[in-house]
Order: sequence, then structure tokens, then C-alpha cells
Amino acid sequence: MSEVEITITREDGDDGKGRYVARADGRPEAEMTFVRAGADQIIIDHTDVPDALRGLGVGVKLVTRAVENARRDGFKIIPLCPFAKAQFDKHPEWADVRKGG
Repeated sequence: MSEVEITITREDGDDGKGRYVARADGRPEAEMTFVRAGADQIIIDHTDVPDALRGLGVGVKLVTRAVENARRDGFKIIPLCPFAKAQFDKHPEWADVRKGG
């Protein structure tokens, strides 16, 4: 099976909510939603990866992108979503951007 190219983007709404979206080869998109909690933190509250993208590491890639953005932009992440929390627990090297959760 060939490598699937996955593109991840961040979408911010005017209502304080946003999401990271993963797209690949016309398949259904995966998303990880968040809510801004002040100027310097976000709460990751949900991750959804459709069956068509399972097994490709898409969920981890979504959380990794949020961690990269947090380091670059200087905000903290509260991982309330069980999947995101589990990934933070597996990646102690992300502790610098973790708050609570």
C-alpha cells in the first residue's frame, strides 16, 4: 500500500472555537476541535478520525500539530479529550505546552 499524503490545517472561528483538520486523497476528513480559553491557552475537547483514515496515525498527527503550534505561538494546551490526553501521557516531551488535563 502506498503512502497516503495527509494535509493538516488549523481553522479558527470568530466564536472562540476552532479545529485542526486532516485531509487525505478525497477521504472523509478527520478533526480535532478546541476552544480558546483566554489569550494563551486552548482546550482540546474532541478528536474524530473516520474509519477511512484509521491506522494512519492521523489522530497523533493532529495532536502533534497543535503541540508544534503551541510552541511556536506561545500558548498552553489543556487536553480534555480522552484521545488527546492519552497522547500527552504517552509523550512526556510535550509537558512544556501541557496545562492541566
